[in-house]
Amino acid sequence: MSETVNIKLAIADDHPLVINGLTHILANCADMSITGSYQNGEELLAGIATQQPDVLLLDIQMPGQTGEELAEIISEKYPLIKMLALTNLDNVFYIKNMLKKGVHGYILKTARENILLDAIRAVYNGEQYLEPVLKEKLLQDTLHSKQPRSTDPVLSRREKEVLKFIASNLTSQQIADKLFISKRTVDNHRMSLLMKMDVKNVAALVKKAIQTGMID
Repeated sequence: MSETVNIKLAIADDHPLVINGLTHILANCADMSITGSYQNGEELLAGIATQQPDVLLLDIQMPGQTGEELAEIISEKYPLIKMLALTNLDNVFYIKNMLKKGVHGYILKTARENILLDAIRAVYNGEQYLEPVLKEKLLQDTLHSKQPRSTDPVLSRREKEVLKFIASNLTSQQIADKLFISKRTVDNHRMSLLMKMDVKNVAALVKKAIQTGMID
């Protein structure tokens, strides 16, 4: 007789409604149980230090430490935890970056219930899982990247504004106040700029922006 599988799950998301919805869905799965839910990075890291899940459902847009930062920490400290990014962000830059940071799967919060469950079981079994629509996005991006194009990344108007403020040494909160947007939105622009410019930190970002003439 085969051993009964029990996938221990943790949820990291700053929206209680999302946590409650996931809890309701997963409560009906005989092979899954929830060990903890966390609304920010600090809670998450404290929680998994005492009780490690098999699979972590990780949002990218988190207060304090972002999902990207947390994924890097967790993949290094807790390599046995399988991470599944569960987010509203369908941008190829985010998908690639989260995979680089150690997540094993990436799905959207708009995904159907069966996709969520398939993704959890796949990453638990050591497989990589990408929602089909995201696989297609990555494929198209790969095909386009093989075509001749300018080596300079294309930035949106808002990204250019954020970049100039970053170069002026302003914090995310200060930039948010000047542009009348949320700090989270600024943090998302920061992440997007790092990925588009293919750099790992702000110093390299500013240096490359000056070299390419994006800022004086």
